[in-house]
Amino acid sequence: MSKEEQLQEEPEIIFIPDEEGNEEEFEVIMKFEVDGSDKKYMMVVPVDAEEESDEVYAFRYEEDGDDLQLFTIEDEEEWNIVEETFNTLMDEFNEEEENSQ
Repeated sequence: MSKEEQLQEEPEIIFIPDEEGNEEEFEVIMKFEVDGSDKKYMMVVPVDAEEESDEVYAFRYEEDGDDLQLFTIEDEEEWNIVEETFNTLMDEFNEEEENSQ
């Protein structure tokens, strides 16, 4: 395995404060843009989940140099678009995995 492949496999970890201000660790599992929009989204899962869960969180994000700003998705129409895009990308990824085996 090349160094480049190893680097690509390193999970991207971000810290998001909870309601009490305690930072929780999340792994970024996917970043994407929605067609026809300049908005960027990321899907994250908790790193320290006490039990295996299927919980995935979505955020709209903006990058300003090294600063990352996360925004919750509160608009139902925007949420539906993000969810549909995520599901489509996951289906494509799963098909690629099956075809490569």
